[in-house]
Amino acid sequence: MNPAHNSALAQRYLVDDLPGAHQPGARLHGILQRIDVGAQITPLARQFLASTGLLALDALASGKLLLAEFQAQAATERNSRIQQASIKAAEAEVEAARIAAAKADAVRATFAAMANDPVLRRKREAKDLRRRFGLGYVDDEHYGRVIGVLKQVEKGQRVRTEDVAWLRAEAEYCWTDELQKAWHRLEAQALTEAWERTGDAWNAVNASGHWRKAGDAERALSLTEKALARTSLPSKLQSALATTRGGAMRDLHRLEEAEAFGRQAHSLTPGDYRPCTLLGALLLERGDLAGGHDWYARAEQLGASQEAIDQDLRSLLVRLPFQERRRIGDYLLAQDPARFAWLTRRPDANSDTESARF
Repeated sequence: MNPAHNSALAQRYLVDDLPGAHQPGARLHGILQRIDVGAQITPLARQFLASTGLLALDALASGKLLLAEFQAQAATERNSRIQQASIKAAEAEVEAARIAAAKADAVRATFAAMANDPVLRRKREAKDLRRRFGLGYVDDEHYGRVIGVLKQVEKGQRVRTEDVAWLRAEAEYCWTDELQKAWHRLEAQALTEAWERTGDAWNAVNASGHWRKAGDAERALSLTEKALARTSLPSKLQSALATTRGGAMRDLHRLEEAEAFGRQAHSLTPGDYRPCTLLGALLLERGDLAGGHDWYARAEQLGASQEAIDQDLRSLLVRLPFQERRRIGDYLLAQDPARFAWLTRRPDANSDTESARF
């Protein structure tokens, strides 16, 4: 039997508001079918009709009501059912809203309690602090001291030298780029203030280095320009200022100016390796591989450690495009395969990654 017929049957007997009247296999639908063909219904079926409030339909099936009387009484019953269903639906909606509001209040109360819980608040603050400085899990043995350092930096307080040394040696994984940059900025600010307060240009030299590592080469240039304007500076101090100023120029890709400051610094202190390493990096970066190698060799002869030079080279190479890195690496290996053996630990030639191990 098709759905349209089922729907018509339910409407004919004014029970179309009841799902069971339309549904084949449902008890009410089967009773309607028997009534519609004039068949007798069982006492159990009559009991079912009475229990569900279908009194008019029961009376029609038992012959107690004529069709017209049935229709009037059944319509009244259907209207009452629809009205009761509407009331129940509204009550259910109100109850659902009440339950939802109660749950929301409970959730808010839970979060409020958590927000006021000092232990949870400290944990949340520590998590936010670690995230701000790019730090994930911290070993229990390091946790207290590391969080203490992070809080100091967050508040703009300088960190003790021994704490920085401890981080670098014992908890290096906590010495993140974000933390280093923030620490260099604090040191730069403190040393700049010391330079302005005392006029000691060595503070300007050290502040310049920290400004550069904090990613603010422009501040380093401004500072060194003022310091170099001072008269009667010793040659060593002038050289140090010129070297760090040249480094800042290099950071800003002003390579010609950087080289000029590097050569000025070397002429002032020809026995100092620091201008030599600056010139070595600059010439390599500008494509003069032989000149860059010679300056690095001279720096090593003047006392620069191989470790420091290698680190300087790594810092340079990772900033360059892959093909340029490869060209420099091949040249250095050709000059001294044993000295620069670490350059062989590099990415595949087809990879243009910036995370080269050299």
